[in-house]
Amino acid sequence: MTAPVLAWLATDAGADARLAALKALGNGDEAWRDAEVLARTNLNFAQTRRLDRLVENLAGRLAVPGHLLSVRVALAASSTVQHLIPSLRMAGLRRGMRLEIYVTAYGQYMQELLDEASGLRRFQPQVCCFLLDARELANLACNGPDDALDHLSTCWRLCREHFSASIIQQTALPVLERVFGSNEHRGAGSPASRLRQINVALPTAADKQGVALLDADALANSYGVDALHDPALWYLAKQEIHPSAAPVWGDYLGRIVAALRGRSAKCLVLDLDNTLWGGVVGDDGVGGLQLGEGSAVGEAFCDFQRYCLELKERGIAIAVCSKNDDVNARAPFREHEAMVLREQDIACFVANWQDKAANLRMIAGTLNLGLDSLVFVDDNPAERALIRQELPEVAVPEMPEDPAEFVRCLARAGYFEAVCCTAEDLERADQYRANAARHVLRESFGGSATDVHGYLASLKMLASAQPFDESGLKRVVQLINKTNQFNLTTPRVSDDEVRGWMADACMRTWQIRLCDRFGDNGVVALMAARVCGDECALTLLLMSCRVLGRRLEDELFNLLGEAAQKAGVQRITAIYRPTPKNGMMRDLLGRFGFSAGDTAADGSIPWTMSVASFLPRSTEITMRLRASDEVGSEP
Repeated sequence: MTAPVLAWLATDAGADARLAALKALGNGDEAWRDAEVLARTNLNFAQTRRLDRLVENLAGRLAVPGHLLSVRVALAASSTVQHLIPSLRMAGLRRGMRLEIYVTAYGQYMQELLDEASGLRRFQPQVCCFLLDARELANLACNGPDDALDHLSTCWRLCREHFSASIIQQTALPVLERVFGSNEHRGAGSPASRLRQINVALPTAADKQGVALLDADALANSYGVDALHDPALWYLAKQEIHPSAAPVWGDYLGRIVAALRGRSAKCLVLDLDNTLWGGVVGDDGVGGLQLGEGSAVGEAFCDFQRYCLELKERGIAIAVCSKNDDVNARAPFREHEAMVLREQDIACFVANWQDKAANLRMIAGTLNLGLDSLVFVDDNPAERALIRQELPEVAVPEMPEDPAEFVRCLARAGYFEAVCCTAEDLERADQYRANAARHVLRESFGGSATDVHGYLASLKMLASAQPFDESGLKRVVQLINKTNQFNLTTPRVSDDEVRGWMADACMRTWQIRLCDRFGDNGVVALMAARVCGDECALTLLLMSCRVLGRRLEDELFNLLGEAAQKAGVQRITAIYRPTPKNGMMRDLLGRFGFSAGDTAADGSIPWTMSVASFLPRSTEITMRLRASDEVGSEP
């Protein structure tokens, strides 16, 4: 059996030596930094376990760096999964997360869901993963797949009743042998056929209940069942996933956890020569490039471009970072008939002779994205090594030499994992392109306060606000769960929790859409407040980083203040809960006239403002409300 590997991660021949050096390090920042770098390399099962032990030791001795997002993950399993924990923790670390993991007692996942005193109930996971092995699922479906689906739905319901957790369900790993062969579907009662029926029905059931899937069936298709599962280990230790496959399995689950917590990449940055086409455009000219039909290499480059375009069409921004003269770099996009990507598909186009690290910083700034949102694809090993060294936050896949393998490499890396797709997602790539145009416009106005006012006025911004509703529910939940910077309390919620707010007569909710001369930004801000007695408690306030600096926050507080006045309350209260990423919120409430109370033991700060002191603030935004949803009206 050949062990599956994380082929898109660079292999470090000195990994064992670096692990030994890490063990000897005493400096906290340096040790954590080296651990994160090692987690981004292609480690085998034994090396992953060593690194995990070192990281756990670090966490026991030293403060965890503030940039690592802490997430509590529960594995509700029917088989043995303890050997998978190190790989899952390291998959989290390479995505900027510190995962705290709880595993239910062997085969006791249902009991722990039901028992108020169980370790699972005490753990209160933020993400709960149901990992039912193939034999368990086949037995549950002995009278048909509906019985198994009903059982899973009960698990999901209990999880939602007891935890504010996102749910992941692993599909059945096809490890049971067929008794009918290629026409197994004609033997509906066979165990293998029952597993197939469950896997066919699971996506619909999961979609209805907002559950994310870990597609073990697809994992088996990619790597082969024999690479993932060893019957001998099942009978010896009830391990459904082979230890050597743990790094790949852990990465596949880790990327879904990252997607649920807003840690998926948002922008694909592409080199040009020998990355999007064969050859060097500055030397070979447009006509001399390998691209298009009639050439195996040319067809492979076209297919890679087509995959990049498909990413763009589902909302991933595409940028170019090339060492080239700008005119030469743009020529194939404008002149080569076989180009699949066109200039209008590129949100930010940077072609010059500066070092690529500086250019990636420029691209991130232009698109208003963090460096950890970028994935940089380059055929040149030296350029990849430079970016890994200079910008370790940027994901840099180890691209194969053969362009025929480019699509497989990028797809299997899972940088752009998603758990849902909203209308805003489909429009986001164009929104990033519009952001770049706004950036150029802003630069033309300079940096003085007068010029900023002129720039904002020139955008001709129009905002519209309305209560949360069923049609916008997916976007509301997505925005709450992925927004980290401009977020007062950073809650993580389920669809049903938001539906509860919508049904609560005491709640006031707002979803705010922002348009300007460059296009529609979609729903970019959310706010919710509870009106009770003489108090209006602000419970939710967040805004997408894509529209920071537009003074939309002033309009949000105008809405809140006017709602409080109409409701006849005396004061507005709020709580700021600091996280490693929401420091920009620290002084926001004070700027709007709130007074801070004493800091609590958990670091949270209460704020209060008298409604009598509220004064609306003037902005360059025109705010409109839906006619039937006047500010302060019942939802």
